[in-house]
Amino acid sequence: MFRRNTPVVEAVAPPATTETPHPVHEEVVEAPARDNRWLQIRKSVHEQILDLLGPTLYDSQLSQGDLADRVSASFSSILRSMSLNLSPEQTVSLIREITDDILGYGPLEPYLRDPEVSEIMVTGHKMFHVERRGLLEEVPASFLDEAHLRRVIDKIAASVGRRIDEANPMVDARLPDGSRVNAVIPPIALNGSTLAIRKFSATPLLSQDLIRFGTMPAELCDFLDKCIKGRLSVVISGGTGSGKTTTLNVLSGLIPNNERILTVEDVAELRLNQRHVVSLEARPANVENKGEVTIRDLVRNALRMRPDRIVVGEIRDGAALDMLQAMNTGHDGSITTLHSNSPRDTLSRLETMVMMAGMDLPVKVIREQIASAVDLIVHQSRLRDGTRRITHVSEVLGMEGDVITLQNLFTFDFSAGVDSEGKFRGRVRPTGIIPTFLPKLSEVGIEIPFEIFQSEA
Repeated sequence: MFRRNTPVVEAVAPPATTETPHPVHEEVVEAPARDNRWLQIRKSVHEQILDLLGPTLYDSQLSQGDLADRVSASFSSILRSMSLNLSPEQTVSLIREITDDILGYGPLEPYLRDPEVSEIMVTGHKMFHVERRGLLEEVPASFLDEAHLRRVIDKIAASVGRRIDEANPMVDARLPDGSRVNAVIPPIALNGSTLAIRKFSATPLLSQDLIRFGTMPAELCDFLDKCIKGRLSVVISGGTGSGKTTTLNVLSGLIPNNERILTVEDVAELRLNQRHVVSLEARPANVENKGEVTIRDLVRNALRMRPDRIVVGEIRDGAALDMLQAMNTGHDGSITTLHSNSPRDTLSRLETMVMMAGMDLPVKVIREQIASAVDLIVHQSRLRDGTRRITHVSEVLGMEGDVITLQNLFTFDFSAGVDSEGKFRGRVRPTGIIPTFLPKLSEVGIEIPFEIFQSEA
């Protein structure tokens, strides 16, 4: 029997309960307590398994299931060699934690598996927060130490060919299921390494899901479906965490199956089911500060790939100019997202980002480009009750002097107030204004009944 020269770790006596106590000589480790002695046991067993299995953990010929079996077998032999007496529940808890560490992402795994958790936030190795149903809460989880947290961050970054170190202390990455990951490490993270994971649903959400969640009503979904099929160019705007990418994925999924779609993203998140989809992902510079491929590079290159539609995950710089030019040169019906606080602010943000392209264009020319390219702005917000709702659907009418004119077609009814649980009672309602692009849709055989725009006042 292989045995590492580690001191025997004392078992932890169970807390007093109303159940029949264990005999005095049978000390039991209480996993939920997670005190220092439990963490020492976990760390000791973990290290011994790593020593015992060694290079086997990196054998590409072994499946994840085979590796899990070997970890389980090693765990049993090591546990027998130590002076510990664990209950069946504690044994299961310990082996799961260690298996999660070795084959997965350690303490993150239970929350990655929990379908109710939408975001995971780690601040230093001891503080965990998660978002459930739109609300933030602290949870009793922790990494063993800062080095343990750094190993998990390195593992995530390496899986998508990214790196994080003192020279590059920030990284954007993704998990195999598409969940978005951002990590920041010292020296710029003063409270220890910080990790934020925005989870994606195991199965891509459909428009019916957004209706069920209350993000938008069925009639608005039908309206947006016809706008997408009618090749209107759409900008989805909203604040951080408002659900823009989810809505982008749903609306992009409405594009007809016979069109060639090019997606351009900083970190690939979109999952479209159409048959002809080409996905492009930006790339950071390497150790020698070479090889960077930006969103702007990808948008320009996408124009040479004969796309019917271009879908950009998020515009945040001079790529806005290339996107507007694409929309104005035969690639109408394209979709993108950007951060803003309102539809009017969306236009200002677009204007600012076009200026970042360094072309020194007059402001009026930029606004004319925006007014000509963008047909519809769909604005989404995360409300105080934690829900994510579409609050505005606005049509871009054109220029009036030096100003881009907008008209709201649908707005969220905040006047309905909140219920006893603090949930907003309102929904997105039509304003009574008829959009000017209806004749354009009629030309391609898409009819929208006027009744959908009737105000419910």
